[in-house]
Amino acid sequence: MTEPAVTGTGTGTRTDEETYEVQEAAGERDASAPGPEGAPPAGASAVAELELKPALEAVLMVVDEPATAEHLARVLERRPREVSDALRELADEYTVQGRGFELRLVAGGWRFSTREEYADAVERFVLDGQQARLTQAALETLAVVAYRQPVSRSRVSAVRGVNCDGVMRTLLQRGLVEEAGTEPETGAILYRTTHYFLERMGLRGLDELPELAPFLPEAEAVEGETQEGMPSFEVDDPSPDSQTEH
Repeated sequence: MTEPAVTGTGTGTRTDEETYEVQEAAGERDASAPGPEGAPPAGASAVAELELKPALEAVLMVVDEPATAEHLARVLERRPREVSDALRELADEYTVQGRGFELRLVAGGWRFSTREEYADAVERFVLDGQQARLTQAALETLAVVAYRQPVSRSRVSAVRGVNCDGVMRTLLQRGLVEEAGTEPETGAILYRTTHYFLERMGLRGLDELPELAPFLPEAEAVEGETQEGMPSFEVDDPSPDSQTEH
């Protein structure tokens, strides 16, 4: 009669020892005992059998923020100390080989970055042809949105004096502007600049925009032309006639 592979005597004990050896070889990824049927721990997978350094390189190629050694150890089912040592060895190997990138420990985690001496080459590649991609109309529209946001298309068109629907679609597609709710009075969609806009402009925030706002007309000055059903007049008209009509 075949005995179940559980902790005990006879064949069951031998199976437990074999399971422990598999766990030890995988880096003690799970200290729990095997299941009722002698199966390996639930977390066991082929990932633990991968060569460590290439696996680390593959994961670090897709991270969007520094990854800690502990996090990488959990993902790859290894000991944190083993992962930390492998990361430092990789960093040293890249330096010795004179690679154009480096593996750095930043903000408590590890990630790839361009080596400083090759920054000029990267900058030239990133900026190549970028400056001339936006038309003058797009730049003007983007400026109005930046300084008057959140703002509707009709108000942008009123400021520029031409219809800006097509240009606005281009800016949306390029990720430079985004929708920002609706205008309470008219229900028109409002637009604002994006984080990508700040990144492309090299700004930390909108408060770092150049002082160009005084050269743009105030929103109130064009409000009457852009809202349906509203008369066009200056609400702050100081003329004597307006003062006597009360």
